[in-house]
Amino acid sequence: MAKRIKSGIKRHRQSLKKRDRNTTVKSDLKTQLKKLNSTIAEGDAATVDQVLRETESKLKKAASKGVIRKKTASRRTSRLAKRISKARAAAVPAVETPAS
Repeated sequence: MAKRIKSGIKRHRQSLKKRDRNTTVKSDLKTQLKKLNSTIAEGDAATVDQVLRETESKLKKAASKGVIRKKTASRRTSRLAKRISKARAAAVPAVETPAS
């Protein structure tokens, strides 16, 4: 039988706990992103703002816990906000000024 080292056994136990937590957080984050995508497709502005805030909060929390990197969270948030902005611009028809 292989020699067991107490600290190695503890590290393995800790890694299993972290893996479970990270899996849960990543799964929750993916679900939130899917929710945001469907909300954007519906086009309700008030709901989109609320879901974006929730999504941004979950991204920041995942970054603070070390599940994803901080720059990754920032980049995703930025891209989502940019996408929502474009969707709003496309939804609102451009106002034409009358020719004089």
